[in-house]
Amino acid sequence: MSRFFTAGDSSSESSSEDEEELYSDEEAIQKSEEPKSSEEEEDEDEDGDESSSDEEGGKSGVSKFLRDAASSEGESSDDETPKVVKSAKHKRLEELEGVVKLIDNYVKINDWGSISTEFDKLNRQVTKISASDKAPKIYIKTVADLEDFMNETVAKQKVSTKKMSPTNAKGLNAMKQKIKRNNKDYVTEIDKYREDKFDYMMSDEEEEVAPTEKTKKSKSVYVDGIDIGDDEGFSTVGRGGKTLLYTPESIFKNLRVIVESRGKKNTDRTEHIRVMEKLLEVATTPYQTIRVLLTLISTRFDLTTGSSATFMSQEQWKMAEQEFGKLLGVLEDNRNMVILEDAEAWEDDEKPPQPAADETLKIPGSIPSIVERLDDELTRSLQHIDPHTAEYIERLSDEQALYNNIVRALLYIEELKKDEKLGTPQESANRIIMRRVEHLYFKPSQVVTILEDTAWKTIPERFDSKITPRGQTQDTAGLVQTLCTYLFANSTDIIRGRAYLCQVYFCALHDQYYRARDMLLMSHLQETIGNFDISTQILFNRTLVQVGLCAFRAGLVYESQNTLQEICGSGRQKELLAQGVMIQRYSQVTPEQERLERQRQLPFHMHINLELLECVYLTCSMLLEIPLLAQTGSSPDIKKRIISKTYRRLLEFHERQIFTGPPENTRDHVMQASRALAAGEWKKSAEFINSIKIWELMAQSDKIKAMLSEQIQEEGLRTYLFTYAPFYDTLAVSTLASMFELSERKVAAVISKMISHEELAAALDQVNSAIIFRKGVELSRLQSLALTLSDKASGLIEANERTLEQRTQGTANAFERQGGRGDRGGRGGRGRGGGTRGDRGGARQRGGQQFGGGALGGAIRA
Repeated sequence: MSRFFTAGDSSSESSSEDEEELYSDEEAIQKSEEPKSSEEEEDEDEDGDESSSDEEGGKSGVSKFLRDAASSEGESSDDETPKVVKSAKHKRLEELEGVVKLIDNYVKINDWGSISTEFDKLNRQVTKISASDKAPKIYIKTVADLEDFMNETVAKQKVSTKKMSPTNAKGLNAMKQKIKRNNKDYVTEIDKYREDKFDYMMSDEEEEVAPTEKTKKSKSVYVDGIDIGDDEGFSTVGRGGKTLLYTPESIFKNLRVIVESRGKKNTDRTEHIRVMEKLLEVATTPYQTIRVLLTLISTRFDLTTGSSATFMSQEQWKMAEQEFGKLLGVLEDNRNMVILEDAEAWEDDEKPPQPAADETLKIPGSIPSIVERLDDELTRSLQHIDPHTAEYIERLSDEQALYNNIVRALLYIEELKKDEKLGTPQESANRIIMRRVEHLYFKPSQVVTILEDTAWKTIPERFDSKITPRGQTQDTAGLVQTLCTYLFANSTDIIRGRAYLCQVYFCALHDQYYRARDMLLMSHLQETIGNFDISTQILFNRTLVQVGLCAFRAGLVYESQNTLQEICGSGRQKELLAQGVMIQRYSQVTPEQERLERQRQLPFHMHINLELLECVYLTCSMLLEIPLLAQTGSSPDIKKRIISKTYRRLLEFHERQIFTGPPENTRDHVMQASRALAAGEWKKSAEFINSIKIWELMAQSDKIKAMLSEQIQEEGLRTYLFTYAPFYDTLAVSTLASMFELSERKVAAVISKMISHEELAAALDQVNSAIIFRKGVELSRLQSLALTLSDKASGLIEANERTLEQRTQGTANAFERQGGRGDRGGRGGRGRGGGTRGDRGGARQRGGQQFGGGALGGAIRA
């Protein structure tokens, strides 16, 4: 392409640089006969009437005079205002850019109908430009960004409750087809653009030939073409024509510009990241590298701030993690430079700081904050990825790299604490250790060992930790105890409480029930947990559940049921354990509260199996409730009590069913096992319980099933004795042993325990190995009915008083029937009577006919 163009209004003007006077008519005719360049011909074709009038042969004097005047005016105006020559291709590119700007504007307002219309115009413009050449790179950028924006919009619509308008949705559907069909032809270019957007567009700017202004003395314009092959004398040009100088001397100036623009609107953070990556390449000193890395990592974290993205992309997170590792490496190699939160920033961008030989250079920054942000972003990404896909497993593998950096950061903070002059706060070490503990406490010992071994392999041999030495990786229990003990001794408030709960959780997970129980009771956290933040309360609930499961594995049915009662009895296990959001129909939850609730959810690999938890709770409730129902039914004088309302409700619902089919889920298995146990069929009950497949998820499932069978045998024996004791005078121990397949010694032990707890009115004859039941201690039929009537009357009175108090809104004091308030002006007798009745009602449980078990027959219904 020629680098010189004629810029006059007619072809009669000269292209010489030295001549400034007008030619005569003959010389002008000779000049017009000279061959013209292809670009001059394009300009003449586009100029229209002016060029055609110049090519006419004969002109009158007036015409010549007018033309000369116009040309002289044009030349004088050329001297004042420079003109730019634009080719047809350049004009089409400008039109293309105009369409691209319109599309960008419509993208900002999410107007897919207009985007579809402008996309058609864009393709028509590209057809004209790329007929003889490849598609412009601005077009490649536009279609690639449009595809990304479309995918993002579709993903949002899947989870959003607010739907698009019909017109907008129609435009979006049309764009799906258009982009899918159109981008097939530009796959290679789009991939190049996505690999490195900045370099891709920079090469486009270098290849473009930009028209330049005319000089005063010449009517021709010199176009400064850029020779890509020769970089000498040229520099990178950014958007807006500004020259970008990436030199070691300009690093601090560029960093200041980037830091000052953080948080402002219309800030292109991706562009800032590209600039800092270039600055990192030209950094020559450790100080420059540290400053660039600190700003670069912070800017990567800013990508999710104020944007539609809810978490960092895996690519950006890995880059930030690698840069953090590089930062730690630079700090480990340069001990005279430290990063502290309270350090003062260096203000002079021209001259870097020059510390003395024995002086330590303090750089403002926070290592613990970077660790916490990396951990939070990884957790947030795991929250939003489907846990049943390979993507979740791939993302979870990044935890090892994060844990390596956590250990390295802890070693660095330990080195800083050795120098008391630096004044490193204790909180920095506490925050990093707490993050390390939170990655260990819920994992089995085998996984913790692998995690620790891999982490120490990536750390040079010259570094070691005083808190957790390198050789302690095999003793996982000692490792967790050491970390938690350090936090308990050196921290306060929330971190101390969380560390204690993590240690209890780890002990319960590894079947150390009594130690976990004693630690939890001695901490008294159950009394003050309401004052902690929500995440710590969630950790407390998880620890409580794990202690209950540990008690069940140890065969302690009563302790397990008592521990799990608070969580499982509420019916809100998902919400209390942060394993799901329960949106109720009439709940007064604002969108902001719902968003915060979703942010607290735990990643899937930290979940406790809720089906297993329910199975354990219902099984323990069955083993406690069925004997209690038998005891209450055969002895009505015993105060009726309920161990598990949830279990009673499920059992009552199951018994009301007319037809009961084979069990389909965990709950059905437990309910049918309960009915069999209540009827004395302990073998059938054990078969139902052992056929539950969820037990396979527990370690040593065979041992668990054997323990359950033994528990069912014992509780079946207790149920049988409670139910049929009134019908026996004596009963041989050997008979019971053969019925329940237990040893006579075991049967004698169970009976002795029942007699000592006054649960059974009998005596054990050890000589004859028999049980002698005592008669006359049971209430008669009339006495049982009288007590039942008394309970119902008491409950009816209390219900009437509550209703009266609600209707009178606080003025019901005049009608209270409690003792001590009956002296109401001459009505004292009624007051005393009310007090007596209140005492009697308070001595027994509130009324209503309680559930009697059904399967225990007429004795229970009495």
